[in-house]
Amino acid sequence: MASLSTRIVIRATNRELEIPTGLFINNEFVPSADSPNDLIHLVNPATEEPICSVVAGSVKDIDIAVAAARKAFDTTWGKNVTGFERSRLLNKLADLMERDQDILAEVESLNNGKPFKIARDFDIGDSIQCLRYYAGWADKITGQTIEVDNKTKLAFTRHDPIGVCGQIIPWNYPINMWAWKVAPALACGCTIVMKPSELTPLTALILSKLIAEAGFPPGVVNTIPSLGSVGGAALSMHMDVNKVAFTGSTVTGRKVMEAAAKSNLKKVSLELGGKSPQLVFESADLEQAANWACLGILYNTGQDCTAGSRLYVQDTIYDKFVSLLVSKAKELVIGDGFDEKSGAGPVVSKTQFDKVWRYIENGQAQGAKVVLGGQKRPGKGFFVDPTIFTDINANMNIVRDEIFGPVLAVGRFKTEEEAISLANDTSYGLGAGLHSNDANQCMRVSSALEAGTVWVNQYNLLNNNVPFGGKKQSGIGRELGSYALEEYTSVKAVHWNFGEKLDWPL
Repeated sequence: MASLSTRIVIRATNRELEIPTGLFINNEFVPSADSPNDLIHLVNPATEEPICSVVAGSVKDIDIAVAAARKAFDTTWGKNVTGFERSRLLNKLADLMERDQDILAEVESLNNGKPFKIARDFDIGDSIQCLRYYAGWADKITGQTIEVDNKTKLAFTRHDPIGVCGQIIPWNYPINMWAWKVAPALACGCTIVMKPSELTPLTALILSKLIAEAGFPPGVVNTIPSLGSVGGAALSMHMDVNKVAFTGSTVTGRKVMEAAAKSNLKKVSLELGGKSPQLVFESADLEQAANWACLGILYNTGQDCTAGSRLYVQDTIYDKFVSLLVSKAKELVIGDGFDEKSGAGPVVSKTQFDKVWRYIENGQAQGAKVVLGGQKRPGKGFFVDPTIFTDINANMNIVRDEIFGPVLAVGRFKTEEEAISLANDTSYGLGAGLHSNDANQCMRVSSALEAGTVWVNQYNLLNNNVPFGGKKQSGIGRELGSYALEEYTSVKAVHWNFGEKLDWPL
């Protein structure tokens, strides 16, 4: 049997690491049950060099993992363990992640391309906080006692764990999305079959080792790296999965929802795509608005579901603001993730690189004006420099479609009403932002914007105690905050008769 781990060297730090490469089922790394020679080959997006290969899970492997999760739910997890114990284990897992924060960040940067410092301080730091936040909730999941008839009856509700959860996470924030899914599910008492992206599975496999080290019972968390068309589809269709949580494209989200409906009508939560607007009004602090606009489109090299990829600026400040925006975008260094100067890295893959460039070329062909970027770099690595378009119209593909790269379309407006109309002219509704120093305007516009999250005088920053999710075709359900607990529980009403006698026959 082939080895289920591999040794890699992080050149920038000279650290040698042993990386698990098998499927994680029942707290052990195992080969595929029926496809031992099927592998997923991983590439460093900064160098285009191979990293390693991991086992590609099959439909049968998903079945085995689901059975392990079901057994754990029925015996050692679910209703068989207290909230205090779930909290203890989540906090232990957070401690282990904190201990290994540098290692996780190095592997995340190697596999995903993002800067090491951002992976360590933001992605992983936030994920540790997320685990601790939900550890605090684990023993506080309560129902209601409801008055029916004080002399004879009462009713109460229980928020039961929903059961076995299939969780399908994307490649843009591998550790962050893992924590967002795993933490509330475990806090509620659910068990998990995790399907990480086939592009970035390495940190999910390392985190699986920490699951076992923390002391979670076998089968509570299982990890099956797999192609989405195999593992993701199998989880969505599985008759013994009670809930599927998916983060990714709207196109794939539709397939997940359809499969859930055609199988056992499992509960679904979807965090999908976006084409999020930012509005800059004439009263705004233009320096700060330009900083936030740059963060909105350039953070994570634009590979962000809430990327502020449409920017509309009031006509009275348009020229001044665009000049300021371009100068600030030029300051960002997009480079190798292990270079301390880099504020962003390459896009994740050749496929994504080609997709982003198709949109840049299409924007030029449709008549938009490039005021920054638009030139390919020579050499290796999937690097795309910040690209800003002006002279746009609503029918252009760069205005309508989610690109998932550092590509910004900038338009103008005259009135507040026009700004709101432009912002809401999209099939998506994940995020939106506005910049204004008029408090009344901030209240009016934030109320009118059709998005699950609206930022006022900031952009793209999230908090673990604040819910996140979309409207329209950007998804269903909420992650983060207390609202996420509702996605992993099922409410049971219990009617208790302690005094009424039934006469029979009727």
